[in-house]
Amino acid sequence: MSSAHVYLRLPKGESIESIPESVLEECLQIVKHNSIQGSKTANVNIVYTPWSNLKKTGDMDVGQVGFHRQKDVKLVKAIKKDAEVLNAINKTKREEFPDLAAEKDSRNLEQINDNKATIIERRKKEKHEKEEHIRQKELREYAALMKPSKMKSNQESNEDLEEDFM
Repeated sequence: MSSAHVYLRLPKGESIESIPESVLEECLQIVKHNSIQGSKTANVNIVYTPWSNLKKTGDMDVGQVGFHRQKDVKLVKAIKKDAEVLNAINKTKREEFPDLAAEKDSRNLEQINDNKATIIERRKKEKHEKEEHIRQKELREYAALMKPSKMKSNQESNEDLEEDFM
């Protein structure tokens, strides 16, 4: 059956399992409503998956997609048309023609900067841990006690020490 495709960009840090039911319902209604065959039938089954799971090869028809991992595909059965949801969507509908390439570049740059910040923070933490480890190691060793300035020789006669001994 032919179908419409809806792409939902989730906020950073969220997964497909955390999509609110209301948002998922709206997406399902849009798919059913915009499908040529699906809009004519009473109930349709709709699948959704993360975009990274979509598989497109050169021999596929226009609009046709496959999946890399079948276990990542979610199926919602028997979607019925909900006029109330569709009316609410149409009332708040707005058409935009964004520069998707620029948005993608911006998002990728932001992700790269976040990754760099994470790496820098991790390196600082590792450096601090290494310094702390070296400091702890020095405290456990006798090297700190064996400084010439703290040593006394028994070659030099100190009469006060001898008198205190007896």
